[in-house]
Amino acid sequence: MKIALIGYGKMGKEIEQVALSRGHAVVLKIDVNNPEELTTENLSKADVAVEFTSPATAVRNYLQCFEAGVPVVSGTTGWLDRKAEVEKACSAKNGCFFYASNFSLGANIFFTMNKYLALIMKEFPQYDVSMTEIHHTQKLDAPSGTAITLAEDIIALNETKTNWTIGEPKSNTELHINPIREGVVPGIHTIKYNSEVDFIEITHSAYSRKGLAFGAVLAAEFCIGRKGVLSMTDLLKF
Repeated sequence: MKIALIGYGKMGKEIEQVALSRGHAVVLKIDVNNPEELTTENLSKADVAVEFTSPATAVRNYLQCFEAGVPVVSGTTGWLDRKAEVEKACSAKNGCFFYASNFSLGANIFFTMNKYLALIMKEFPQYDVSMTEIHHTQKLDAPSGTAITLAEDIIALNETKTNWTIGEPKSNTELHINPIREGVVPGIHTIKYNSEVDFIEITHSAYSRKGLAFGAVLAAEFCIGRKGVLSMTDLLKF
């Protein structure tokens, strides 16, 4: 498989190492120093593009991949206000778009645990749910895409919360997310159900970016020969 890496920072380099170890080739590397090389001609040399950039550039990168007829796998967060636009463009070009807020296999197991716990706790309104997420100081968005996914799943299933906030909750129907940026932490997400007598807490903590990179490469392999909008749920068959 020939891969175009759009975003060649720490994450892009980690993806490259995993891809090479699995027998793939990286035929294009795009970063802040050569954005002009992200062309239809260059993208057409790849079987799939893997995109980890910034919220400001992500959607433009997706559209360029669709135009080139190249499947795109993305882990960039912070752009979801344009999700409908991206999915419409993917469909119009009969393309393939694989997005995940977190590609780690462990994190996706955690997503499933979160959903199950939210369903259980729906019956116990005396427990108030909140979330803390910790990432390195270079992470641009807050809360993280992973935290938003977790929060939206809780809101959909638990029914005691109607929206999430990173500010002080204005009512007990708001799910508070506390985003902390410190050190070089790859990512820690903790969900806490607190009552007057006890609390229940689940946590996912990443040791490094390697788990994310491995999942992204698996997603790239999964995209070959497929069309439409895909997710880790499709890949892992949860």
